[in-house]
Amino acid sequence: MSASAQLAVDAKALKVKWSLMVLTVAMFIALLISVGIGPMKISMYDALSVILAKAGFMESQVSNVVHSIVSSIRLPRSLLAVLVGSSLAVCGAAMQGLFRNPLADPGLIGVTGGASLAAVLMIVLGGTTFSWLYSYLGDYTLMIAAFSGAFCTTMLVSKIATTSFGTSVTSMLLAGIAIGIVTGAGVGILTFMADDAQLRTLTFWAMGSLGGATWSTVLAAGTMISITLFCLPMHAKNLNALLLGESEARHLGVNVEKVKRQIILLAAVGVGASVAVSGMIGFVGLIVPHIVRLTLGPDHRYLIPACAVLGALFLLVADMISRTIIAPAELPIGLITTIIGGPFFIAMLVSRTRSNQL
Repeated sequence: MSASAQLAVDAKALKVKWSLMVLTVAMFIALLISVGIGPMKISMYDALSVILAKAGFMESQVSNVVHSIVSSIRLPRSLLAVLVGSSLAVCGAAMQGLFRNPLADPGLIGVTGGASLAAVLMIVLGGTTFSWLYSYLGDYTLMIAAFSGAFCTTMLVSKIATTSFGTSVTSMLLAGIAIGIVTGAGVGILTFMADDAQLRTLTFWAMGSLGGATWSTVLAAGTMISITLFCLPMHAKNLNALLLGESEARHLGVNVEKVKRQIILLAAVGVGASVAVSGMIGFVGLIVPHIVRLTLGPDHRYLIPACAVLGALFLLVADMISRTIIAPAELPIGLITTIIGGPFFIAMLVSRTRSNQL
C-alpha cells in the first residue's frame, strides 16, 4: 500500500473514531436528559447519581422519591429506547446491505408487519388458545412469537424477490407491500376479535410506545437484542463483499446462502424483540443507516457500530419529543418517527427515480 493510500485509511479510521466518540457522548447526554424529563423535573446530576447508584458505583445522593421515579419509571423507559433504537437501526443497515439497496427498511419490506401480526395474535389469543405457551416461555412469549413472524415474512420476501440473476429491488418492495397488506388485514381481524382491554392495548401498541417499559421488559428485550447487536457486526466483511454482488462475493469465498440466512435470522430476532416491547415504530431502520452512510461511507465495519449509537440517540430524542410536545398528554412515538421518516422516504424515492437507480 502506498503512503498516500495509507494516509487516507488512517484519516478514515480517525474520522470514524471521533464520530463514534461524539455520538456516544451525545447519546449518554440524551439519556440523562430523557431521564430528567417529566411532570417532575430532575436535573442531569441527580439522574446521573441514581444511574451510578443503580449500577453499584456509589450510594444514591437524592431523595427516595426522585430515586424511585428514576429507577422504576424513567430509566427503564430510556434504556428500552436505547435498545430498540439500536436494534432497528442495525437491522435496517444489515438488510440494506443484504439487499444492496438503501430502501430496504424492515417496515417497508413486511418484516415489521409479520412481527406485528404474530405479536397481536399472542395479545388477543394468548389468554385462551395459546395460554400453554405463556406457561412455558413466560415474559419471552411475545418476543419469540414476534421473532417467528418477522423471520417467516423476511424469508418469504427474500424468496419472492430473489432469482438466479440476483435480488430484484422492485420485487422486494412490491412483495413487502403485499405482505404488509395481508398482515395488516390479519391484525384488523384480530383487533375486531379483541375485548375492550385488549383493544386499548392494541391501539397504543399499533402506534408505537415505550410507556410500558419495566425492568422485566428491558431484561427480556435486552437478552434477545444483544444477540443481534453482538453478532451482526461479525458479518461486516461479508456484507461488504455482498455490496459487489452475489457472484463476486462467492468468488471472494463468501458462503452467500449461509450468510443470507444468518443475517435474516439475526435481523428477525432484533426486529421481533423490538416490535414485541415497543409496538410499531417505523422508519428508524431507514433514516439512521442512510445518514451514517452519507457521513461515514458504506463500509459495514464502521456503518453498523455507528448505526447502533445513532439509532439509540434518534429514538431517545423522538421519545423526549413524544412526551413533551403535547404535555401532560403523550403522543405515541411511532407517530413521531413516521412524521420524520415519511418525507425522508419520499425524498429518497424521488432522488433514486431521477437518477434511474430504482
